[in-house]
Amino acid sequence: MSGNDPFEDLNAQQREAVDHQLGPLLVIAGAGSGKTKTLAARVVRLVLDGADPNRILLLTFSRRAAAEMQQRVGRALHRALGYGATQAPPQLPWAGTFHGVGARLLREYAERIGLAPNFTILDRADAEDLMGLQRQALGLAESEKQQRFPLKASCLSIYSRVVNSQARLDQVLQQFYPWCFGCLDGLKQLFGAYAEAKLQQQVLDYDDLLLYWVHMMAEPVLAAELGERFQHVLVDEYQDTNRLQASILLALKPQGQRLTVVGDDAQAIYSFRAAEVRNILDFPAQFQPPARIVTLEQNYRSTQPILEASNAVIALARQRHAKQLWSDRAASERARLVVLQDEAAQAAWVADEVLRRREEGLRLIHQAVLFRTASHSAPLELELTRRNIPFRKYGGLKFLESTHVKDLLGVLRWAQNPRNRLSAFRVAQLLPGFGPASARRLLDAMEGAVDPWLALREFTPPPAAAIEWQALRQLMLALAAGSAWPGDLERALDWYQPQLERLHPDDATVRLADLEQLLRIAQGFGDRERFLTELTLDPPNASSDESGVPHLDEDYLILSTIHSAKGQEWTSVHVLNVVDGCMPSDMATGQEADIEEERRLLYVAMTRAKQHLALIAPQRFYVRQQRRHGDVHVYATLSRFIPGKVARLFEQVGAAPRGPVPAADAAPAAPAIDVAARVRSLWS
Repeated sequence: MSGNDPFEDLNAQQREAVDHQLGPLLVIAGAGSGKTKTLAARVVRLVLDGADPNRILLLTFSRRAAAEMQQRVGRALHRALGYGATQAPPQLPWAGTFHGVGARLLREYAERIGLAPNFTILDRADAEDLMGLQRQALGLAESEKQQRFPLKASCLSIYSRVVNSQARLDQVLQQFYPWCFGCLDGLKQLFGAYAEAKLQQQVLDYDDLLLYWVHMMAEPVLAAELGERFQHVLVDEYQDTNRLQASILLALKPQGQRLTVVGDDAQAIYSFRAAEVRNILDFPAQFQPPARIVTLEQNYRSTQPILEASNAVIALARQRHAKQLWSDRAASERARLVVLQDEAAQAAWVADEVLRRREEGLRLIHQAVLFRTASHSAPLELELTRRNIPFRKYGGLKFLESTHVKDLLGVLRWAQNPRNRLSAFRVAQLLPGFGPASARRLLDAMEGAVDPWLALREFTPPPAAAIEWQALRQLMLALAAGSAWPGDLERALDWYQPQLERLHPDDATVRLADLEQLLRIAQGFGDRERFLTELTLDPPNASSDESGVPHLDEDYLILSTIHSAKGQEWTSVHVLNVVDGCMPSDMATGQEADIEEERRLLYVAMTRAKQHLALIAPQRFYVRQQRRHGDVHVYATLSRFIPGKVARLFEQVGAAPRGPVPAADAAPAAPAIDVAARVRSLWS
């Protein structure tokens, strides 16, 4: 950039968005199209045209994004206004996240909406504990004897989904928590008590920061006051907003005047957080005349062949804001579609390719392997560890450090070594009614015995655990006697599954998929001892959100879920398991909206690549359900998101893919306002 013109390096579409005047504006910013740069430039344009920075509300989805936006705007204004080195450019005091801005406004307006100005905000753990106290006070915990009632963490998740989606409790239970539907009346009672307890203690949880803001905006006088206070409102990542956030914006700017939202419907992948893609799809039609749409299509990240394949994938979406990404980065190399025999072959091929690229001069840190679900990388993690290829994993817990995986491995380790107190202590407490004191009594008895398994056989459990103890005792004695591998892992999982469903009712299905993956890994080992030895290769100091071999080398491969990869980019990207059942996930094909989000997930993964992209489709997966019939594998079909006309845009590697399954059709001074009373009434 030269001179004082802060806009000279914008392309025509970016400039069109920046120069837009007063009406509502929707900027559809394709992947890699300079979204942040454009939004920052629009803020600069507003300030240069006379807008008061104190009256600009800029909403982002992370504090880091807000800080980055502040810095970009500050640098551009500093140059454009010709400030010297010692002069500070104008600041944006109202740039932040929805929740951060909401907290500031609620504090400021507290006395006018029925809140104490000194209210405190609960973190997630405190909110769970408060929910748990109300659960106990209402006697809902005791009701588990007749009917399983969700644990406090699950209750808070349900509550959060109801609040953020603005849906009825029964609708949320039916769609997302069907196993809890029988607890509808109890949950409604619990949520009312939870809301009342928060009001009595003058505390708000994370979701209340939006909920109270919405109800404050339902009062016309306050809505008009805030609408006037913020002359311009700009929102980043609009495709990730939920219904509460959209309601806030429409209340601030009901006619859309001076309202700008930026986002990409093709990258809407957070419905599990109650994000609503309809917000960005329906935005233009919410105003009369409709909002202006400016589409940013020039991509500054990827080569043209990668964009052609990505465009073809998203072009099959049922509903979307049309765009055709293009790049002036021409390349002869096409994206590759790699068909391999099974997951083991996939892991070996990726490791080979990663090393080949490294020998060609591409550092590991510029390469990434992406996957739909954290458990999909388990075979690759083991392969990388065997080859001493350093890696970090992002997205969810490290596979081998997840609670449920450690529980199941603990059973095997205890069977392998009956004097392993750590594993035994962990496993014994999985039983309901079997606490730390009882576990220590058992371990002391086994440690002091000549035959520890005889001591286990003769141990008297606490009365509350007597029935469950019989099954665990039978399992451990059987595993100690030995059986064909991996039969003892299968037997351990048969015992553990009911405990898993009791301990983790909100996500038992997802956790069970991890354990099924562990079974598939076990197929490649000859016995239990070798299996357990291989799995001890992980570093003891790995954190819960990144893993791999110890980072003695500054270079390492990136492993990431697609959700965690959004907003990132790498020179080379491999996408694992691009087959039906994994992408789309077999747990996300119940409704058309779910399938469409899975399509967008694949699109997000593909558009992370700058020069090299490979989609990998293993043709065979081992599944536990088949073992008793003597056949432990099933064949997979290429993802339905890569039909023939799309597949032709890729370079084919390996065997011809099995055809995709076609997707099925689916159907004066402002008066005192008691917002707190409105919130209380939600659960009455």
